[in-house]
Amino acid sequence: MPAACLIHVGLSLLVGMQPAKPEVLDAGKPVSYYKQIRPLVQVHCQGCHQPAKSQGNYIMTDHAMLLKAGDRGVKGVVPGKAGESHMLEVIRPKDGKRAEMPRGADPLAEKDVALIEKWIVEGAKDDTPASARDTVSGDNPPIYGLPPVITTLDYSPDGKLLAVNGFHEVLLYEAGTWKQIARLVGLSQQIQSVAFSPDGKWLGVCGGNPGRFGEVQIWDVEKRKLKVAASFTGDSLFGLSWSPDSKLVAFGAADNNVRAVDASNGKQILQQGAHNDWVLGTCFSRDGKFLVSASRDRTLKLTEVSSQRFIDNVTSITPGALKGGLQVGIVRPGKDKKMVKATSIAVASTEEKIYEEVLIGGADGTPRLYKMHRETKRVIGDDANKVRDYPGLPGRIYAMAFSPDGKSFAAGSSLDGVGELRVLNADDGKKISQAEGQVGAIYALAYSPDGKTLVAGGFDGQVRVIDPATGKVLKQFTALPGAGAAVAANGSQK
Repeated sequence: MPAACLIHVGLSLLVGMQPAKPEVLDAGKPVSYYKQIRPLVQVHCQGCHQPAKSQGNYIMTDHAMLLKAGDRGVKGVVPGKAGESHMLEVIRPKDGKRAEMPRGADPLAEKDVALIEKWIVEGAKDDTPASARDTVSGDNPPIYGLPPVITTLDYSPDGKLLAVNGFHEVLLYEAGTWKQIARLVGLSQQIQSVAFSPDGKWLGVCGGNPGRFGEVQIWDVEKRKLKVAASFTGDSLFGLSWSPDSKLVAFGAADNNVRAVDASNGKQILQQGAHNDWVLGTCFSRDGKFLVSASRDRTLKLTEVSSQRFIDNVTSITPGALKGGLQVGIVRPGKDKKMVKATSIAVASTEEKIYEEVLIGGADGTPRLYKMHRETKRVIGDDANKVRDYPGLPGRIYAMAFSPDGKSFAAGSSLDGVGELRVLNADDGKKISQAEGQVGAIYALAYSPDGKTLVAGGFDGQVRVIDPATGKVLKQFTALPGAGAAVAANGSQK
């Protein structure tokens, strides 16, 4: 997926959940930890103070942990005593200088600091409902009753690892043996997108808790340690992709915005709000100068990274040109295409222009190939960037992946719970293979870096290793922590 920059969306998109609205404050009522304090801590503090990344040995994901002391030996929150609460001290400006925390980020607003102080003075009570308490961590990993729905997976650039989403975690497998070697447990309940950085050093993850927060995670692949965790918006995030230099990650959100952040610290460096529906995915151009974003608004949009400027709609904006929202977009790997264009009618001189191609798919089940950059003047009703349509798949396309050489691509769909997986020639659309047997809905696809295998995942929680040349399933295992996956990898199905 890093080379192709798969844009992918999970099942939660079908729910239609909107981002959470800020709680309306009532000065006459006690401050609520669950409704008012917890959301502030999630956005501003938990990126660096969580079980997977406990900076200062102080964890802020649980009310009880807020009352404890970190490395400095002073308690973060002392109920009823604002002056003795270290948390309040570090989020306040001091001696004309900005607040110490949050480090490397914008300080909390004065009203938010005042709200936290009022909560402490009132006794720092915990009103979290029992149904909302989440104790999952690396020391207390999730326990599964059923296999997770696979919404995303990715090969490492060297082909040695496969990352698969779980609940609250990413499962790492050793490619070939398919033995599970690590569980990367974080805050986000839903993992919507995983992608290894092009240099293979980092694993980018995005997701969140629907209706509560969205989160981007950057994991150190070798150390299996969380480097960055940054929260954005009040809902899950989707379609994470890496810039070619492994310095930036981009993602979409349910607030109709596409964003990019510095992968070293999670600081936002790009935000574009030209879409008018959920942004389901992102993908950088091969030189990293441009970003394309796919949305439920039936458009693929082009943004210049350096200026954050919206450039153009790659797809046609004519009503009816596309029959439904877009969920998948891939920049085609391999050599750029050359287009010869006459510069003069009187003189037989020509010029060559280079363009990249983007493959899209979505609700209407039809893969389409587009030029990333417009070469002609826009005319109402045109679809000038389109290169070709491919034969449609039954149902909705949820996942696509280019082969490493860009000569073929795989597309996976779902109709009434039954999935179909085809491999097509990218130049003429001829079918190369179709996955054998009836499978459940397909939501995730990734080619191995050598192009010899294709992995697919979906509703039934099974990872299928497929020969793209024949469609034959070479191996199959269940994406479950522990021995379950290893047993299934040896040939038996759970």
